[in-house]
Amino acid sequence: MKDFYKILGVRSNATLAEIKRSYREKVKLLHPDLSGAPTLCDEFNEVVQAYRVLSDARQRSIFDESFFMRIKRSYKNADTFNYYDWLSARDDEESRAKLIFYTLMHQKEDEAVAEFKRMQMNHADFSLKKWFTREDFMDYGYILAEELVIRGEYYDAIILLEQIIQMEYSYHYFYIFFPEVIDFTLNILRHNIDSVISDELALDVFERALDLNLGKKNDAFFLRKMSEEYHRLGDLSTAEICLRESEKLGC
Repeated sequence: MKDFYKILGVRSNATLAEIKRSYREKVKLLHPDLSGAPTLCDEFNEVVQAYRVLSDARQRSIFDESFFMRIKRSYKNADTFNYYDWLSARDDEESRAKLIFYTLMHQKEDEAVAEFKRMQMNHADFSLKKWFTREDFMDYGYILAEELVIRGEYYDAIILLEQIIQMEYSYHYFYIFFPEVIDFTLNILRHNIDSVISDELALDVFERALDLNLGKKNDAFFLRKMSEEYHRLGDLSTAEICLRESEKLGC
C-alpha cells in the first residue's frame, strides 16, 4: 500500500488546507502539459490518487485505519517489542534523537521537549538533523519548535529553526513547507525575543538571524534590536555601530 501522505509531502495530521496546497504545488511540477516531461506521468497520477483519497474525509479515515494497521503488523513481535522502551534504555545520540521525535508524535510533547533540552545541555554538538531525512527533520523539527514556543522556550526554538533554514539553503530547491518555517521564525524574532529573553541571549539570536538571509528589511530590524540590546548592556559604542548599519540598509 502506498503512503499517500508521503506522496503529497504532508504530515499524517495535515489539515485539508495543507493537503490542497501541497496538491496544487505538486500538480504544477508534475502535470505532463505543464512540466513538458511525459516521464513524470506516473508520479502525477500517484499525486492525483493521493489527493482524491486524503481530501475526502471518509476515504481518508479508511486509508488511515488500513495503512497504519499494516505498518504496525509489519513489525516482528509487535506484541512483545516496545520501541519506546527500547529507545529509552539506550544512551547513544541517535536513539535519543529518535526518542524525541517518537514521543513528539505520540502525544508526549512534554517529554519530547524535556529530552531535547537535556540533550542540548549535555551535548554541545547535539543535532537532530544528523539522524533524519530532510523531510522528516523539517516536519518534526517544525512541530518541536511549535511546542518549544508554546512553553516559552523561544531561544531553543530559534536554534532549531535556524538548523532547518540552513539545511534548506544547502539544496537546489526548497521543501514545500519552507515558507511556513520562514514565517514562523520571523514571527518569533519580531514578537518573542526583545524584552522576553535575556539581553545576552537576544543578541545571540539576532546575530544568528543576520546569517539567515531573510532580507534587508528584516536585517535592519535585527540590527536595530541589537543596538537596543547593546545600549541596555552599557556598550554604547557597539550600539551606535549597529544603529548606523541598520540605517544604511535604508529600511
